[in-house]
Parts: sequence; structure tokens; C-alpha cells
Amino acid sequence: MSTRLQFLQQSTLAAAALMTASLESLAMQMPQQKLRVAVIGCGSVSNRYLPQLKSSKLIEVVSLCDIKFDRAEKQAKEFQVRNIYPNIQDLLKGIPFDLMVTLTDMQVHGDLNRMALNAGRHVWSEKPLANTYGEGKALLDLAKSKNLKLWGAPAVVNSPQYAFMKQAIKDGKLGRLASAHGQYGHTGPTWSAFFYEKGGGSMPDLGVYNMSTLTGLLGPARTVMAMTNIVNPERTVDDKGKIKVEAEDNAHILMQHDNNVISHVMCGFNYFDPHGHDAAGQTLHTIQIFGDAGNMRLIGYDWEPKGVFLETSWSEPGKLFETDAKGYEWQEGARVVGEAIINNQTPKIQVEHALHVLEVIEAARKSSETGVRVKLVSSF
Repeated sequence: MSTRLQFLQQSTLAAAALMTASLESLAMQMPQQKLRVAVIGCGSVSNRYLPQLKSSKLIEVVSLCDIKFDRAEKQAKEFQVRNIYPNIQDLLKGIPFDLMVTLTDMQVHGDLNRMALNAGRHVWSEKPLANTYGEGKALLDLAKSKNLKLWGAPAVVNSPQYAFMKQAIKDGKLGRLASAHGQYGHTGPTWSAFFYEKGGGSMPDLGVYNMSTLTGLLGPARTVMAMTNIVNPERTVDDKGKIKVEAEDNAHILMQHDNNVISHVMCGFNYFDPHGHDAAGQTLHTIQIFGDAGNMRLIGYDWEPKGVFLETSWSEPGKLFETDAKGYEWQEGARVVGEAIINNQTPKIQVEHALHVLEVIEAARKSSETGVRVKLVSSF
């Protein structure tokens, strides 16, 4: 009798094990659950973000939101998104989603991102992720307390050109680092007033790219000195006509990094550039880094790089490396972090890096106002 009972028990266990193995095999073959994404802000930048998001097999764009509801309607029709909302309150109460992508006027990023986090959503924010370092730090603390993810643009660390420069520095090809320079400017956006209103300015719109690249390559800034001003006190923009400029449209920022490395960023809305706002065809360098054994220059803008020119010889000419973007696009950040959530991976983009750059911007404004060097507290 005991032999028969043992046989039945062993047969049951074997069948259960076989069923478990079959279910595990089936689960591995089934497609992963898609990350549900909502985009708030359906202006010009959404034209670049939505194709990236829609291209991913791991992401589903379920909702669009804009206070100018006709813009949400237009983008919903073009990109085949079913649900549209006129404000963030309705968005958060509407169709469930996992990640909010914030593409609105920069002045409201902090408030919108906080509301999304409080509602239990992950957040990817266009730059800046908040208006002040204090506000940004509070957002990060809130995200951590709720076990949520928070990221902020830009995504310059994802480019193969950035990776090449990072490796060249790590390999000591430039010798002892000394100095670096970054520049980005054009004659200013015309489609919205928020670029020139309080909380806007050339630093969070343009300089943020160079600051991200240089602090990423050289390490966090420890102190900042800057001069900022307003060159053009009035602007004519599409949404409000003639306006008074309240935020800096010209800025020069000095950052001191570890090991006595100094970098400089210049950015502004009064820089004539025949390549225009989209920088199409730019072949000149906009980032350069010097050491005592070599120098390298990033060709094109750091958000759309064309290659890296490296010189390390007194006798041999320099060479151009990494001319292939390898699929990198500046607007890929939300897609990349969204896929990272689904795959349980850690992307190269760090929210602490974006938060550090936000402190650099705030410190630059304080330095310009007071004429003193400002110490930073953040790192990454």
C-alpha cells in the first residue's frame, strides 16, 4: 500500500514539475508587458518625441495632454493615440499609465512632475526637471520615497561620440586635463514667450547641453563663476507679440572641477548661426577639451554630434573618429528610460546628473548677481 502511495505522490510531483517548467517556458516566449506612457505637452518637441516612443515594441503611448486642447487633438490623430485630456488633473484621473513624459513650458515642469510622482507615476522630464535645485532635490526625494523613477533631459551621455571622449580621457590619451570649452547659441526661438520669461533663459534651454557634457566628461563642478545679461530687452514672439525679456539671453559660465580642471560654457539667444536652431549641416566643433598630451573636439553640437577630432601627436595629423551616430538621437531619452523600466535595467542617464546641472544654472545666476564664486553641494 505504501509503495502505491509513494508512486502516486511521485507521479503528482513529477506532473507538477513538468507543468511548472511548461508555464515558465511559455512565459519566456510571451511578449513582455508594455510600458504605458502619457505625454503632457503637445507642442513642437512632441513631434520629435512621439515617433521615438511609438517606435518601441515595449512602449504604448496611451494618452496625450495639452492645455491647448487642439494641439492634443492634432497629435492624437497624427500618431494614433486614443485618449486626450485638457489638463493634468484629468490626465491623472483618466486611463491608467506608468510613465509621464513632460514636454511643456519649462516653468511648470516642477509642479507637473511633482503631481505625477504623487499620483504614483514614473517621470521623464524635458529640461529642466524643476525651476530650482531645491525643488528638483525635493522631487528626487519624493520619487525615492515612493519607489518611483525620475529622469531629466538631456540624453547627451547616450551618444557614441560622448562614449569615445569618455574613454579617451579614461585611457589618458589627453594626459593631464586642464581646460575645456562648450558653446551653443542661435538668434532665439520665436514660437513661444516662455523662453524669455522668468524661469526661462538661454542656460536651461541651451547651456544645459554643454553643462551636461562637460560635467559628465570632467566630473561634477565644485564651484561656479558666471556673468549673465540681457542683450535684447524686447522680443516679438508668435503667441504673445512684443514682450519684455526677463531671463538671461547671454551667459558665460566658468566651472571648476576636481584636479584644477576649468571649463567654460557660453550660450545665448543672440548668436548668429547660419545653421539655425536645428543645427543641420554643422561641421565645426562646439566642445573642446585640452590636456598636456592631447586635445579633442566634438564636431557638431553635443546633442547631435557628427564626430570627434583627436590630436595626440606633435608630428602626425589628428584624426576624425566616431562619425556614425549609431542610431542615437537627442529625443531618445524617454524611450530609453521607458525600455529600461520594462527590462529592469539602469540607463546611462542619471537624474542626479540632471539635478547637478540644475544647481550649476542656479549657481551661475547667483554668481552673476553677487560677483562671487559659488560652491556647489550636489554630485553624481
